[in-house]
Amino acid sequence: MLPSADSSPAHDPYAALRIPDFRRLVSARVLFTVASQIQGVVVGWQIYELTNNPLALGLIGLAEAIPSIAVSLYAGHVADSVPRKRIIVPTMIVLFLCSLSLFLLTRPSGMALFANQQVLAFPLYVVMLYAVLFVSGIARGFLGPAVFSFMPQLLPNRALLSNAVTWNSSSWQAAAVLGPAIGGLLFAKMGKGFAYGIDSGLMLLSLLLFLSIAGRALPTREGEQLNLGESILSGVRFIFANQIVLAALSLDLFAVLFGGAVALLPIFAKDILQTGPDGLGYLRAAPAVGSVLMAVWLTYSPMKRGAGRKLLWAVAGFGLATIGFALSKSFALSLFLLFLTGVFDSVSVIVRSTLIHTYTPEYMKGRVSAVNNIFIGSSNEIGGFESGAAAKLMGTVPSVVFGGLMTLVVVAVTALKADKLRKLESGTK
Repeated sequence: MLPSADSSPAHDPYAALRIPDFRRLVSARVLFTVASQIQGVVVGWQIYELTNNPLALGLIGLAEAIPSIAVSLYAGHVADSVPRKRIIVPTMIVLFLCSLSLFLLTRPSGMALFANQQVLAFPLYVVMLYAVLFVSGIARGFLGPAVFSFMPQLLPNRALLSNAVTWNSSSWQAAAVLGPAIGGLLFAKMGKGFAYGIDSGLMLLSLLLFLSIAGRALPTREGEQLNLGESILSGVRFIFANQIVLAALSLDLFAVLFGGAVALLPIFAKDILQTGPDGLGYLRAAPAVGSVLMAVWLTYSPMKRGAGRKLLWAVAGFGLATIGFALSKSFALSLFLLFLTGVFDSVSVIVRSTLIHTYTPEYMKGRVSAVNNIFIGSSNEIGGFESGAAAKLMGTVPSVVFGGLMTLVVVAVTALKADKLRKLESGTK
């Protein structure tokens, strides 16, 4: 229906994308995410192929999560104390060097250097892969808060924030669609060395795009007259004082921690669904396809009412779809159920991101983002370790069913305890 002449201006779904520096940021994140997803598919398949051990897959996540968590609070303080571009560029250089190291380790000379040697229960070659991921985790711990707090600085006014968050999320999910599929196909058709080479090239292009963005001064009140310890902990205090943000973060934390099955996808692909690296790529991409489509829908039809209730229902749907995936023996049905997990997760990601950006002062966004990184970003990796450990103890299928059931329990408890979130109508003030 056409708006009347006296109605408010029409919603412009492309408003944030009309800003050149925001486009560069989004493009850099897309390239970085595609590279990271390619890396994730190849490393996962490679390590499982070398060890045939579900716990080894879980350790991939742990190798990235431990350093990321360890530096997160300090990284948030740095992001609110140093111009954000000065953090983004060095960390991207480190991530590029990590990708290049994985590429060099696949060369015959690199493989021969660590052949036939063991460290504890793992081949030394696998330990070297974990070491590269550990360094990568440190860099990601600093990159996350810096990019999160840098993005709003590229916008001319806060009215564009919701649109920018939606585009930021949808572009990330689009990259997460391309990355696993590209990674699986490159590995299957061209080999892991070629795939790591593409990963390195995309990391370099992302670095160059970040370099092309004009730097921004820190927001006002960055000093706050706090000592280092008080500054580091201020993000934690801020979140725990805000029931809506805390509930949204907690909901996502435990849903991802228990409900995620991504770390076990190599086992589902190889042993249960009887497919190869290309099939693994499609399985990895399916949730992101659902996320992209939902994010695009929300870009054109923003959520206006019942944001809190929809968030709760979305996480419950994520848990149910996860249980269905665990029980599926059909590749097509498994793809569809993973697609649904992405649809539901997209709602959660956009609502949570909008809440954090809306309720957090600009001068604190680095520190609050660091806590968000601990709650959500690292929960993906820790969830991967939990999935691997649970699969080792309970079996692959029972462990994923258990995770889905625990997600439903978390939703029920949050709905009962967090009345402000349940009654929240809009993600923006």
